[in-house]
Amino acid sequence: MNNNFSKLKDLVMSLESDFEKFYDKNNAAAGTRVRKGMQDLKNMAQDIRKEVQDAKNSSTEKKATK
Repeated sequence: MNNNFSKLKDLVMSLESDFEKFYDKNNAAAGTRVRKGMQDLKNMAQDIRKEVQDAKNSSTEKKATK
C-alpha cells in the first residue's frame, strides 16, 4: 500500500481537534486551521488521483505493447 494513504489518514486525524474546537466551541482560529487543512486535503487528493491515473495508464500501455 502506498504511503499516500497513511499521509491522508494522518491529515484527517490531525484535524479532529480543530473541528471540535470550531463546531463545539466556536473557536474562529480553529476554523481557519480547518479550512487550511481541508485545502491541503483537496490538494493531496488531487495528487493521489493523478498518481493513480498515471499508474493505470502506464499499466494499460505496457499491456498494449506486448
